[in-house]
Amino acid sequence: MVFEIVQDAFFAAIAAIGFAAISRPPRRAYLFCALLAAVGHSLRYVLMLPGLLETHIVVATTLAAFVVGLLAVLVSPVARVPAETCLYPSLLPMIPGVYAYKTFGGLAMCVFGKEQELYDFYFYQFTYNGIMCVFIIFGMVIGATLPIFMLKRISFQATR
Repeated sequence: MVFEIVQDAFFAAIAAIGFAAISRPPRRAYLFCALLAAVGHSLRYVLMLPGLLETHIVVATTLAAFVVGLLAVLVSPVARVPAETCLYPSLLPMIPGVYAYKTFGGLAMCVFGKEQELYDFYFYQFTYNGIMCVFIIFGMVIGATLPIFMLKRISFQATR
């Protein structure tokens, strides 16, 4: 189990570095992006583990995004960058890509489906995955922005 958690954190860190490279932050921010992504994604993984806590993906993602947002605000003065510089690339590995993919797959099958039973099935797939995708992203937004507003003094310190 520990190996899976470390592996999850490692791959999330690599993804965060790749996402951070797109926006070209200062080099000192890459390490913090990787660490925050590793902590956030592995926390979500641990919260969702079957047999342990079995938290729903929406709740687990919201809590993990809150922790990442809190850590981003706290490390922003150390990294000498705005909290958002480390926060957004760290959240991107938690984007629900499988749900989005299944949403559009279900939509395509609804459009091209001929039988009513298949249409109903694919419409269910489309709506379920679409709603899950929206709520996961909504949870990420709420969880990540709350610490920025809760800790305004620290949050805006790096931009002065």
